Amino acid sequence: MADAIKALFVSLMGSMRDLTPIIVVIAFFQIIVLQQPIPDLIGLILGVILVLFGLTFFIFGLEMGLFPIGESMAHAFAQKGSVVWLLIFAFALGFGTTVAEPALIAVAAESATIAAEGGVIPNNIDSMGNYATGLRLTVALSVGLAILIGVLRILKGWPIQYLIIGGYIGVMVMTPLAPEYIIGIAYDSGGVTTSTITVPLVTALGVGLASSIKGRNPMVDGFGLIALASLTPIVFVMGYGMLI
Repeated sequence: MADAIKALFVSLMGSMRDLTPIIVVIAFFQIIVLQQPIPDLIGLILGVILVLFGLTFFIFGLEMGLFPIGESMAHAFAQKGSVVWLLIFAFALGFGTTVAEPALIAVAAESATIAAEGGVIPNNIDSMGNYATGLRLTVALSVGLAILIGVLRILKGWPIQYLIIGGYIGVMVMTPLAPEYIIGIAYDSGGVTTSTITVPLVTALGVGLASSIKGRNPMVDGFGLIALASLTPIVFVMGYGMLI
């Protein structure tokens, strides 16, 4: 119990250290550059406190729960020796974590609203809902496929740079062909997919799997899944825009 409290306190201090530069920058520009009082100072202080504790508990929870379970499942699949089930798990993990990403949900909803206002889709609730859902599922499928390919890369020992280079060649080829309105959304989708839920589990999966396979280096082979997960949504979303 004492160790847990100590670890929580260390996480709190780390979160405070990480938030301090942001607070300093905002205060400097608000007071020195703009020379205006900070609006709703009490609400701002309360918000910073909530963010501080929220970030602390989030990071502490990752270190306590998500990272260990991701690594333990990777070890278990490696020991079981079932490549098919491992690839199925990798795809399901990528799909499930992405479709639940809060950032992706927000971007998909905003994209649907803008698409409706711009006349790309009918301006009604059903059409916007279908557009947002289709966008989320497209991104989730692309991330699931990316994690599957990334796990296969770890198993086979493929150099990651060739996969990344090939992916970006695909992005450059598709960009002139895709509708102009979808390009920005596609590029942003690559960023919002690798957020609070996806990154911890996928990173733990890669590191745990590379640690469990003889001849694999966790530093060399365990990382890179997030890069693939950021790349594939760009291609898939541009394809989604071309189809609809």
